[in-house]
Amino acid sequence: MTKKWIATPSRTNAILKRYNLDAKKSLGQNFLMEPQVLMDMVNAASIDETTDVIEIGPGIGALTEFLATHAQRVLAYELDDRLLPVLADELGDFANLTVKHQDILKADITADIQEQFPSSERLAVVANLPYYITTPILFHLLEASDQIKTYALMMQLEVAERLIAKPGTKAYGAVTVAIQYYCDATIATHVPRTVFKPRPNVDSAVLLLERLAKPRVEVADERLFFTVVRGSFQHRRKTLWNNLRGLFGKDPDITEALETALAAVNIDPKRRAETLTIEEFAALVNQLSADARIVKPTA
Repeated sequence: MTKKWIATPSRTNAILKRYNLDAKKSLGQNFLMEPQVLMDMVNAASIDETTDVIEIGPGIGALTEFLATHAQRVLAYELDDRLLPVLADELGDFANLTVKHQDILKADITADIQEQFPSSERLAVVANLPYYITTPILFHLLEASDQIKTYALMMQLEVAERLIAKPGTKAYGAVTVAIQYYCDATIATHVPRTVFKPRPNVDSAVLLLERLAKPRVEVADERLFFTVVRGSFQHRRKTLWNNLRGLFGKDPDITEALETALAAVNIDPKRRAETLTIEEFAALVNQLSADARIVKPTA
């Protein structure tokens, strides 16, 4: 008799009962019970025997099982020590799987990649991210290593829509611009809340990110770029001008520097940040970075 996937309701319930487990709300745990969704994630990320994969929060191993079956090697980070024996028992037959008991936000991902995947042909991240900490994990990964080329990440639908939003829409924000800087982003598939245990209050989506060979725009000062983008969206109802003065100050020299930069790139200071394209942000930042009156961020 063929062994059922962990992601089936019967096997998930059996594992939870056997190990006396329940979902930890503090870690944003929801156990997925639909194998087709996981196969869709594997296919979206084009996982094959030449691909090495990083997973975050394997839980009881539902997605991990699919990844270890299809990928060359898998490194999974699990914070919840209750789940380590489950993963060892249920997935112990996979010689290509390494489970690391660590908080992904505290992991030295670059060092781990060098240790686990020293000669990787292709590296991807495939994960079902906890809703409450999706964005910090995403940027920790993006900033840690440009070796990771593909990301297939399950997250709250509303967050995924924010990450692919267009200028001029309510969903468009600083995080949208930051994602555009690094990646092409699309929603690969929608995932209904009904396939999880416990059932969350919202639907999910699988966001597919393909890392660009180089950032989408060229900026003279990357740290200043992200500072300006975040500051410009600090108060969404305020104009770009008011947010920039709030960020840099209202000193007469600063005021003149901001006026000069905005005029040079033909951006109306009365516009709101949500109307600016990433190219306009880059042009503005390049003007500001060349002006000695603008104090540059150091950290």
